[in-house]
Amino acid sequence: MSKPTVLIGFAEAIAAPEVAWSLFDDGFRVVAFARRGKASGLRYSRHVEYREICSPESDVQESQSNLRGLMASLDGEIGDAERILFPLDDTSVWLCSQASADSTWHLAGPSNRLADLALNKEVQTNAARESGFNVPKTVVIRTANEVINLPDLERFPIVLKPVECVPLGKGRVQKCKIWTCADSRELDQASAEWGERVPLLAQEFIKGNGEGIFGFATPRGVQAWSAHRRLRMMNPQGSGSSACISEVVDPEIKARAEKLISTTGWSGLFMIELLRDHAGVPWFIEFNGRPWGSMALSRRQGLEYPAWQVRLALGQEPQAEKQSAVTPGVVCRHAGRELMHLLFVLRGPRTRAMSNWPSFWKTLAKVLPFRGKDTLYNWRREDLKVFFADFYFTLRNNLVKSEN
Repeated sequence: MSKPTVLIGFAEAIAAPEVAWSLFDDGFRVVAFARRGKASGLRYSRHVEYREICSPESDVQESQSNLRGLMASLDGEIGDAERILFPLDDTSVWLCSQASADSTWHLAGPSNRLADLALNKEVQTNAARESGFNVPKTVVIRTANEVINLPDLERFPIVLKPVECVPLGKGRVQKCKIWTCADSRELDQASAEWGERVPLLAQEFIKGNGEGIFGFATPRGVQAWSAHRRLRMMNPQGSGSSACISEVVDPEIKARAEKLISTTGWSGLFMIELLRDHAGVPWFIEFNGRPWGSMALSRRQGLEYPAWQVRLALGQEPQAEKQSAVTPGVVCRHAGRELMHLLFVLRGPRTRAMSNWPSFWKTLAKVLPFRGKDTLYNWRREDLKVFFADFYFTLRNNLVKSEN
């Protein structure tokens, strides 16, 4: 019998190589779909078949049609083997939930109301608050007049971000940045750039250090708990991590996370992103219902969340319950993001809200040494082209973005 086929995407997702390897090592055939013309280190993997579809940022309908067409073409190859559709980022969560409807494919991701939880930050913050998490003061704004007043936010700085993780408009997925505003002048500038294109979530900007708690929700409860703390963000002003370290799971945060998972009925892998302020208080930031950026750190501890996710989608018993002990103190670093971190520090902040910008020379002293126990994102000895391609594309894409 042929191997089960897992179609993963988008291939540009930071977790894509680690997800692909987790599935390959568990005996699956892995096919990745990418945005047409977009660079991805996964293109160079020995273990992955690579296909391209129209970018939903260009045309949502064509992107949906291309993905369904790809699934149909694979149907002819797969025969009687199982077929699984596995979204890796927010946009693909939305796209795959649409494409999998009325198909023979198993969806290893959320759909319907659980997709709403995964893709709507207002739904997430409400669920987190009801589960006992500390949530920053939050206001949803839809017009420029609402930006001017913001009556429920008492002071600057504030952060503005889209309510919808996949904002749609004019037949495509809209690109919308996140603004940090230190004063009314920066708020006016952000409002002008926003142009009322999509609803925004306005929150108090809290300074602190990023953390994450992870788990795998099954009918028998949440298994394979783990946690990490960010050592460095690629952009100190706010971004994914460039280096993180595994930690023991905080029992109070675990209890709140268990309540959130139970009350929402979530199934499968998840991440809850937190920010611990300088007083030691953890604040809820967002809920991720798909593979997260630091999947490499999870896998370095033997936590094969992606393979378990696919097994669960197939109705099989994942081996997550056998993985109960995590290894604190494991450091995992993304080589390309570490170099970008240095460049962001050298460039300096883009808002006066960042009053404690890191010193370049102190940062250099932290980033340059590579200790014997440090591990790397996307490192696999027999698949090294992925690592070097990912390093190059990380630098190229972020440098081009910084210039725009």
